[in-house]
Amino acid sequence: MHITRTAAALALAVLAAAVTACDPADGGAAGDGRAPTDGSATAEPADLPSFVGMGLQTAQDKAQSLGFYRLDSHDAQGRGRDQVWDRDWKICFQRPEPGRRPTTATIDFGAVKLEESCPARDAPPPTPAGTTMPDFTGKSLKVARASLTTSTSITAEDSSGQGRFVLLEGNWKVCSQSPAAGTGLKGQPVAFKAVKFGEDCP
Repeated sequence: MHITRTAAALALAVLAAAVTACDPADGGAAGDGRAPTDGSATAEPADLPSFVGMGLQTAQDKAQSLGFYRLDSHDAQGRGRDQVWDRDWKICFQRPEPGRRPTTATIDFGAVKLEESCPARDAPPPTPAGTTMPDFTGKSLKVARASLTTSTSITAEDSSGQGRFVLLEGNWKVCSQSPAAGTGLKGQPVAFKAVKFGEDCP
């Protein structure tokens, strides 16, 4: 049977439309816990419980089952560590607090590692340094780096004398810095000396 080019093009268009309609990435019913992206998500309120004390992964699953899909988390100790493996973290704080909330609200969890104790207060996000060098002593290298502009040249050395490579900067705390706190920042390089958290600065 002879098929014209017009008929073939029409058939391809119909096939493409069918595939797109079933594509989970376009907000279809994929069943993967993602919020729909086709506008069907509404701001209907729901009861937001307290997740404090729960494992991060368990809390995320529970929140999604209640219709809250906009979820975020951060290091409650202020070290800037990423929650790479959610099952290794537990929740100390949450924003907003429990109550009747729109399901489109972003739920932010302040978490620490399972073996760690919750701090008395949730750590705020890093503050931009601006034009003056802050005092980063005792803070994590990762937070210090995040506070400086992305164009800043930064070096970090092991202050213990062991010559270790400074990896996973959220696990290292600043012992000394150059330039000193209060110095004007004019694009000069910044140098840190640090040890791992749990160690004493020399």
